[in-house]
Amino acid sequence: MASAAPAAVIVLAAGQGTRMKSAIPKVLHSLAGRSLVHHAIASASATGTPNVVAVVRHEREKVAAHISDIARLHASDVLIADQDEVPGTGRAAECGLNVLPQDIQGTIVVTYGDVPLLQPETLQNLVGFHEREGNTATVLSASLDDPAGYGRILRDAQGLLTGIVEHKDATEEQRLITEINSGIYAFDADYLRT
Repeated sequence: MASAAPAAVIVLAAGQGTRMKSAIPKVLHSLAGRSLVHHAIASASATGTPNVVAVVRHEREKVAAHISDIARLHASDVLIADQDEVPGTGRAAECGLNVLPQDIQGTIVVTYGDVPLLQPETLQNLVGFHEREGNTATVLSASLDDPAGYGRILRDAQGLLTGIVEHKDATEEQRLITEINSGIYAFDADYLRT
């Protein structure tokens, strides 16, 4: 599969991580000598993108300072975007988009600050597939033997994506689907702006 560099990668790092039951912000937890967000930003930067944005909110000063340190370590720029009081992934992505150049064109990848094992090649392959197919939006999915707890990918008879249903909202029939939503997306910049 041909790979390509995205025009931008937006790393969502604003969450509180309440399920972790920790005083440390989720993205600052360490794995293999680096914070989770460090792994995520290093992967985003390694795609060859000229634009990496980190969206922050919870413990903003601490997380933003850590991200600035990461950027210096990698000799790269990471823009910081502040998520306002409006909750949600879509709003966080919008806040990230708002700090990018207004005329940005191409593919924008949205990923998370708590996915430390995501490889730059995976993101590049996602962009390559997205662009080759001429999509406006592409979701990275996976098939799991045990998809419990994950959102399911819904497809029509032709195999085209028709929706995503969260596990808690899924019917018994939908829960039999093993293809899950990773939450990682590629968008055409113009489409994402709308």
